[in-house]
Amino acid sequence: MSVQLGRRAATMVPASGAATSPAGVRRSALHTRHGRAHYLVGSISIFVIMLMLGPIVASLLSSLKTPAEAAASPPLYLPSTLSIANYLKVFHYQAGLATYLFNSLAVGCLTIVLCLSLAVCAGYGLARFRLPGRELLFLLMLSGLMIPYQALLTPLYMQLAKLGLANTHLGLAIVHTILQLPFSIYLMRQSFEAVPRELEDAAMIDGCTSWQMLLRVFLPSVMPAVVTVVLFAFITSWNEFLGALIVMGRETMFTVPIMLVGVRQGHFGAVDWGALQAGVMISIVPCLLIYLLLQRYYVSGLLAGAVK
Repeated sequence: MSVQLGRRAATMVPASGAATSPAGVRRSALHTRHGRAHYLVGSISIFVIMLMLGPIVASLLSSLKTPAEAAASPPLYLPSTLSIANYLKVFHYQAGLATYLFNSLAVGCLTIVLCLSLAVCAGYGLARFRLPGRELLFLLMLSGLMIPYQALLTPLYMQLAKLGLANTHLGLAIVHTILQLPFSIYLMRQSFEAVPRELEDAAMIDGCTSWQMLLRVFLPSVMPAVVTVVLFAFITSWNEFLGALIVMGRETMFTVPIMLVGVRQGHFGAVDWGALQAGVMISIVPCLLIYLLLQRYYVSGLLAGAVK
């Protein structure tokens, strides 16, 4: 028994010594610092999430109040009873919510198609072909970002009216494409330039044409940029108000932002906060859905680029 106890004591001594050695003390201090850093990052993340979700939660609660509670002063932060009266008002407002949602979705989808087609072709040509004066041409394309968008609406509307595109989904999509195109071209050009030259050389050896290289080599490599262009084009088109107000002159062609301005009008010119917040909550849903649908492709594209 005494021999076994002595052996156990002998085996425990090195472990105790290792724990109190300088290297062990440094490792313990390092783990402590990492733990504190994780707690700090987690706390900051929770604070930022709460800060971002605060207005959305407030809008949701206001949309579920009765019209009287939504217009109460001082405001009531929590509804006494849950009501869908505000959503019913938005749903049946004038031409109907379905009409406004269809108009916004149609314009948004057309904007995505036009913006993506033009930005991919322009970015590919400016990045991979040695065009004379391509840097000057690129700067001229980017100069659209320096011109106030409002200054272009009047001449754009006059041109669209001459072409018969006023009060049409395609006409408004062209306006939104002009608004978003400089940023999209810049993003696609930078992404195409980041693709290694070895991939292009290998595709040329295999006999690929320029279009085949674009479709089979370059587009899969720049998928995160493509998804970014789609997201920005849709969100910009979905939230744009002034261009839609000028181009669309008929009530049946109005988009969701114009509907929100109209539905907020209450009795005697007062703001119907409940209906307005209900419309805001409805307008958030399509943007959230398209982001969730494309997030997987965005993340997978980033990881694929990192592995390659």
